Amino acid sequence: MKLTSYGAAGEVTGSCHLLQAGHTKILLDCGLIQGRRKDELRNHDPFPFDPATLDAVVLSHAHIDHSGRLPILIRQGFRGKIFTHEASADLCKILLRDSASLNERDVQYRNKLRKRKGKPLLTPLYSKEDVGETLNRFSTMQYEQSVKITDNVSITLFDAGHILGSAMVELKLKEASQERTVVFSGDLGHRDSPILRDFTHLKTADLVLMESTYGNRTHRDWSDTAEEVNAIAEAVKNSPGNILIPAFSVGRSQMILYMFARNFKEWGLDRWKIFLDSPMAIEASEIYMKHTNLYDEDAAKFYQENGSALAMPNLRFTKSPQESMELNKMESGGIFIAGSGMCNGGRIRHHLKHNLWRPECHVIIAGYQAPGSPGRRLVDREPYLKLWGEKVKIAAQIHTLGGLSAHADQEGMMQWYSSFESRPPVLLVHGEPKSQKVLAKRIKSELGAKVKLAKKGKSTDLLNLESF
Repeated sequence: MKLTSYGAAGEVTGSCHLLQAGHTKILLDCGLIQGRRKDELRNHDPFPFDPATLDAVVLSHAHIDHSGRLPILIRQGFRGKIFTHEASADLCKILLRDSASLNERDVQYRNKLRKRKGKPLLTPLYSKEDVGETLNRFSTMQYEQSVKITDNVSITLFDAGHILGSAMVELKLKEASQERTVVFSGDLGHRDSPILRDFTHLKTADLVLMESTYGNRTHRDWSDTAEEVNAIAEAVKNSPGNILIPAFSVGRSQMILYMFARNFKEWGLDRWKIFLDSPMAIEASEIYMKHTNLYDEDAAKFYQENGSALAMPNLRFTKSPQESMELNKMESGGIFIAGSGMCNGGRIRHHLKHNLWRPECHVIIAGYQAPGSPGRRLVDREPYLKLWGEKVKIAAQIHTLGGLSAHADQEGMMQWYSSFESRPPVLLVHGEPKSQKVLAKRIKSELGAKVKLAKKGKSTDLLNLESF
């Protein structure tokens, strides 16, 4: 009986962990590796195990770094079921299809260049047809529903509070007369965040497989974030220009719209026309409105009183390219929420081209901006931003809004793990070594638990955890 991490070991993305109990093999997540080009090329490498020998896959949530290689797994021989929460399955329908489209377009562009240089052509990771086959394999569950997925493995999903449908996974394993309980945290959510409930606390496990993305960081308090939002709202209230908000399609866009709806009068939003200008964000929002049973107490109450947690009389969903292009004619009075969140693609770039050079306009940065990304250049107040080869002057007012992370910080992780009785050993995944070492040191010193950093391809013997 063993656990082996083949992805998100010493890095954040590419979640992929193999559990073996007797002759049973269960894969936890199967995500895309994201980041630098050389890292993403590893997605083309064969799996270090035979997909045809897997009995099942358990998917913690829909984000592409956890789900994005599922179509490859099926293409390479996996024939079992994919167990996940119902809302995660719904979100995968849009995220996996979008991933296939992006990859096909990227390969098409690169192959034009490779043809001119006489280089061999690239093949897309997978197609929309592969995605369709993947979606047919989903077997959906609800939180706290126990399902026996093989003769010797049963699973239960618990709310992780990260995005809609995100789950931590409790696995009960049997091998001969031996039994073990493994808990996989998935991605833990930021406590007290809008719309979703906080993560569930569990008490028992023999081993905890725990994410550590922000293991060395403490997020800004929600009260401070609220004050920051109020200050920005006051600054833009009587602006004669437009407001641009780059936002990730799943989670962040819905959080922003909910905050708008809750503070509609206080922030003077009635004088604006608000546009959600992202087909994927629109689809994700419709899924969020479908699964109202997953809301926290405040959001549920707001939904009951207003009919939708995102309800505003001046909110418009712009799905078609033509509708989006019409927005570029607006010189004032518009709030445009569009992807991508780091301004490296999507419709937000068109809005930047038409508004960024205007000092009466505003850009609200509401998420992390990676070094080198166009969004980071805005945050760093660089003089120009290059868009389709054209240098556009950054004259608009740039506002940065912290504290909206969907991930738990170090305090949240410590709170979650401290609920476990008898302090089971912890294997840290989904984090850079720098942040993992900080978190590991704190867990050891304050809680007295054994902690290790997962290493790619190295197995943990679940029948000999005394030597962990």
